[in-house]
Amino acid sequence: MSSTGELACTYACLILHDEGIPITGEKIGTLVKAANLQVESYWPSLFDKLCEKKNVDELIMNVSSGGAAASTGAVATAAPATDHVAPAAAPNMHEEKKEESDDEAMFSLFD
Repeated sequence: MSSTGELACTYACLILHDEGIPITGEKIGTLVKAANLQVESYWPSLFDKLCEKKNVDELIMNVSSGGAAASTGAVATAAPATDHVAPAAAPNMHEEKKEESDDEAMFSLFD
């Protein structure tokens, strides 16, 4: 679970990077303060050092690759092996859904 400090500094780094402004602890702290948030004093400097050592574009592009592999490994080792598999739920073939046209959907918003 992420703390408020981590999340605030993450967004501050993304804002600075998006604007092409060099990411420093001072600038991260300024953005966090401007957002009227309080974070532990060590968060901005930690994110400063992270962004100094890593390519932020690369971090953004690979944001989902590290978490998926880590969580898969944790699930594989934490879950006990079982011999039975739960049957998949069969879709109800008798149920027909009426799709609304865009015009019908638009009018239902104001009814």
